Amino acid sequence: MTVQALYNVLTERIPEQLRESWDNDGKMCVPDPDRTVRRAIVALDVTEEVVDYAIANACDLIVSHHPLVFHPLRSLNGEDPVARKLIKLIAAQVAVFSFHTRADRAAGGVNDLLAESLDLSNVTPFGEDGLGRIGELDEQMPLDEFAFVLKEQLAVPRVLLADGYTPVRRVAVVGGDGKDYLEAALDAGADTFVSGRIGYNVMEQAAERGINLVEAGHYYTEQRVTEFFSSLIVEAAPEIVVEIVDSNMLRLF
Repeated sequence: MTVQALYNVLTERIPEQLRESWDNDGKMCVPDPDRTVRRAIVALDVTEEVVDYAIANACDLIVSHHPLVFHPLRSLNGEDPVARKLIKLIAAQVAVFSFHTRADRAAGGVNDLLAESLDLSNVTPFGEDGLGRIGELDEQMPLDEFAFVLKEQLAVPRVLLADGYTPVRRVAVVGGDGKDYLEAALDAGADTFVSGRIGYNVMEQAAERGINLVEAGHYYTEQRVTEFFSSLIVEAAPEIVVEIVDSNMLRLF
């Protein structure tokens, strides 16, 4: 399957209409749309290490969640990290697709997978744009116990908690930076809000309103979307060899 044909198939499952107006995603780098995709790697971020790995392993395509190109480039030279990666990719004829906010909102995408990881049932979208997900635990539990389960399920070494002093039962989730969805989570009746990044002041003030908050790390709340991308590629073209690559450059110390 060619680069362009695969993009068309993936876009059917992750439609461009789901993209936020401020976002930039899609075909980040396509040196040759008619190139046959034989090997692909999937990662949350297109880091330089990911780019080098793709080139060294003769990959034809990288699929990421976070956009390779987000802000406009004023020049294409090796001094800028994004431009440097693009130069390498173009020289090696490696394409890059990024599916960002549309993968957050898509069925089976970031937030559905996050809700699934936390074993939530009766999951529905929330928020004006339907990006967040809210569901229920089978049984309520104390916040500390819920946090322990979350750490196990997301393989995150540490989480930050703000205790609203209410049992955890109805949980709202937004992968990545979800602080802007807190009010919508409250309106949806959540007693607990889980996101990758919320922020100190938001967490402190919200806890005083009686909602529990869990900040579990941007990477850890979104990483499972790589499984989603991988499954879509294999479903579209089983002959393509797909590898998921860890792109996390941050660590807790």
